[in-house]
Amino acid sequence: MHLSDIDYELPQHLIAQHPIEPRDAARLLVDIDLNDPSSEPAHRHVSDFVEFVRPGDVVVVNHTRVMPARVILHRASGGIVEALFLEEKDPILAVWESLLRPGGKLKVGEILYSSDDTEFLQVGERTEAGDTFLVRLLGGSVVDQLAKYGSMPLPPYITEVLQDAERYQTVFAHDQKSSAAPTAGLHFTPELLQHVRDAGVAICEVELVVGLDTFKPISVDNPLDHLIHTESYRVPQSTMTACNDAHSRGARVIAIGTTATRALESVAKFGQLEGRTNLFITPGFEWKVVDMMMTNFHMPRTTLLLMIQSFVGTRWRKIYEEAITREYRMLSFGDAMLLARRTD
Repeated sequence: MHLSDIDYELPQHLIAQHPIEPRDAARLLVDIDLNDPSSEPAHRHVSDFVEFVRPGDVVVVNHTRVMPARVILHRASGGIVEALFLEEKDPILAVWESLLRPGGKLKVGEILYSSDDTEFLQVGERTEAGDTFLVRLLGGSVVDQLAKYGSMPLPPYITEVLQDAERYQTVFAHDQKSSAAPTAGLHFTPELLQHVRDAGVAICEVELVVGLDTFKPISVDNPLDHLIHTESYRVPQSTMTACNDAHSRGARVIAIGTTATRALESVAKFGQLEGRTNLFITPGFEWKVVDMMMTNFHMPRTTLLLMIQSFVGTRWRKIYEEAITREYRMLSFGDAMLLARRTD
């Protein structure tokens, strides 16, 4: 493959800067007709999602909650450093993997300070990946420290202030662990979830802790050479049982988002209900669990777009071209698409 295979021109004015209200008012591009390869996508709204499910289907959501993981710190010299807390590595020593920017001049052992000049963290060694650091949190629990000094870690392409931090959380979020939201789930309301249940569809949960690599652009010429970070996941046995039972009766598994998708397919691939996954879903991947996926529109040159190409083939270009022509709102706070897996 070449990087150009997962590249497209993303108009800057289509990058959504704020979430739409209500949540399920977002537009939904529906491309699930597998009988007619030349069929055109339908244009609906997320509130119409219930029309595309059937009794016996299983909808799977990622329940992870986003931490206020972004903290603005400063060095003793006064230089500003932005810290993004990614994952706890040692709860006893309060060691975390963090992204520190700019990090080029930081020294091992250096102390970084919060806005009120409190010692906040001590810089450790760079990780094996090279773009993050191990840091030791000083002065209290990470929950307390982030609650006091942190803010929501919105992607850098969102430049407007988020007025309500809960709009970067799903309505089913719990277990605060992630440094980014499972954004497809942001579109659901309690009322829509109840409509889905009333239609005879089970809603099951998984957990995949969303980290840096989920959104990180691919920089190598051949996307298949990209080194993907591992992420923590946990899938209840009840969720896998529900998915297997759905398939046994001819029903479908509908994953809400690429993270729920990755969690489910990791269990099928590795045979473990929880752990760390380095599953890299690329064209040619042998899908075992997910039949349909609802997801937002993704950045070009990312692993997420590789997953979409694996799911629907090169038809992704037609879908994205249609969305851009019709000026769908793109990326994390943008609109969504509902896709059926294609085998061609």
